[in-house]
Amino acid sequence: MDDDCMACALAAGRIPLPGGRIYRTENWLVEHCVGPLGLGTLIVKPKRHVTSVADLSSAEALELGPLLQLASWVASQLVEAEQVYNCLWSHSGGTPGHIHYVIQPVTKQQMTAHDGYGPRLQLAMFGSEISPGAAEVAVIADHARRLFGLGQ
Repeated sequence: MDDDCMACALAAGRIPLPGGRIYRTENWLVEHCVGPLGLGTLIVKPKRHVTSVADLSSAEALELGPLLQLASWVASQLVEAEQVYNCLWSHSGGTPGHIHYVIQPVTKQQMTAHDGYGPRLQLAMFGSEISPGAAEVAVIADHARRLFGLGQ
């Protein structure tokens, strides 16, 4: 754990986690995204502080593919998505940070409202600074926990 890392702080409970922990494997955690990327957007991150995919252990790497596939399926069930984006993010303030995959179910409504898709959509959503409410996230996180149980 890195004391200055938001991902580590969320994992350790030093920052409240909207919706609580959704799923975990031996080496990975799944949480609802903190921020404006929309309801049902999941974060898949290693339990330990890792700043590069190249630095994953063999065990972490073996779990990653199946977990990304499962998380993508879960996200596709949470909202009526046109597509589910899987993006690796790893910078914080312009320096390498705790890697995490953003699993974002994208709707036609979001693309229309923000006049874009892909990175342009994500940039517009961050610019809007409109995040889902805590109550909505709690409901969707409970649903996601049930879906992860079904998808195993």
